[in-house]
Amino acid sequence: MKRQSPLATGLLYIILGILFVALAIDNVERSGWNWLSYFIIFLATIDLGSGIRFIMLHYRLKRLQKK
Repeated sequence: MKRQSPLATGLLYIILGILFVALAIDNVERSGWNWLSYFIIFLATIDLGSGIRFIMLHYRLKRLQKK
């Protein structure tokens, strides 16, 4: 089984984070700030943070392979 690159994983997480942000905005517009809105924002924060870390890892590994 081939290992997935950190860049592809990071981009997937960023796309999911953007999707969760859009869902949270829609939920707040429809029903205001409730527990579900906070939970969706929490998921978006985790996904965006993980995506950024995976992309940084990709470039760090690329720089180490270059040496």
